[in-house]
Amino acid sequence: MPTQSVKRGQRPPMNPAVKIGALVLGAIVVVAVLVLAARGLRSLDAVEQFIQRYPGTSEPPAFSEPGFPLWVRITHYLNFLFILLLMRSGMEKRAIGARKHPAYWTPSKRGGRKIPFLLWWHQFVDVLWVVNGLVYVVLLFSTGRWGRLVPTSWDVFPNAVSAGLQYLSLDWPLTESWGAYNSLQLLAYFVVVFIAAPLAIISGLRLSSFWPKDAPKLNKVVSAKVARGLHFPVVVVFIGFVVFHVFLVFTTGMRQNLNHMFAGTADTSWVGFWGFVISTVVAVGLTAAATTPVLRPIAATHGKVTTR
Repeated sequence: MPTQSVKRGQRPPMNPAVKIGALVLGAIVVVAVLVLAARGLRSLDAVEQFIQRYPGTSEPPAFSEPGFPLWVRITHYLNFLFILLLMRSGMEKRAIGARKHPAYWTPSKRGGRKIPFLLWWHQFVDVLWVVNGLVYVVLLFSTGRWGRLVPTSWDVFPNAVSAGLQYLSLDWPLTESWGAYNSLQLLAYFVVVFIAAPLAIISGLRLSSFWPKDAPKLNKVVSAKVARGLHFPVVVVFIGFVVFHVFLVFTTGMRQNLNHMFAGTADTSWVGFWGFVISTVVAVGLTAAATTPVLRPIAATHGKVTTR
């Protein structure tokens, strides 16, 4: 069995499994240290007085209505589905790298350039994700529900610090997300929706086939190098947010939280749980089924798929 030669003075490459294990162990150690530090801080009278003054949730604006209407629940689910599809297509695209792609797509319109099929698929889902996000933002502001995601008072920051300390000390803040998110959640949603998402769109657009080939002025504003350096970290932010979001959903009142988004109610029945299970199975199934033979008819509606 061939082995990779290692030059004198160089360390042999680390086994991927060992590398992942080291990262997981390091993350556990960091979390443990943070938990111990937070519990130590909470033993101080000044810190407890701070938490009593700022319990973790800012008072929502008067116009902010409670609950999760149907359009919020639909766009939330579509966002989850499109992120899964983007993750799969993005990872497949990165795995191929500079190697020859198995299939290519050429648009029907004149002057359109041929691109790898995986790039077409990634961009196609990107467009769906952006349209879904625009619908969400337009409805968010037109219905007055933006107060749930946009800070309207300066006390959101000390309340966010308080909520963070409570989470880290494992004495979690009392949150009723049906009426309002706690301040840490509010700031996290604000960053993801109004900062991370636009950065992902801009950097993704710069790296896409939609970007004009001959645009020296635009290229100076957003260079391909900067876009590549920005796009992947933003994707990592999205993945991290999703992981922590799902973790908190399941550990801070699972049935009630799932009912909020999958049943539109604030009770603790099992309706939302089964809605979550069914919708997750559908999303994972669609992601697994997104192969070239299945996608080819979709691509053929506005272009041509070839093997070279």
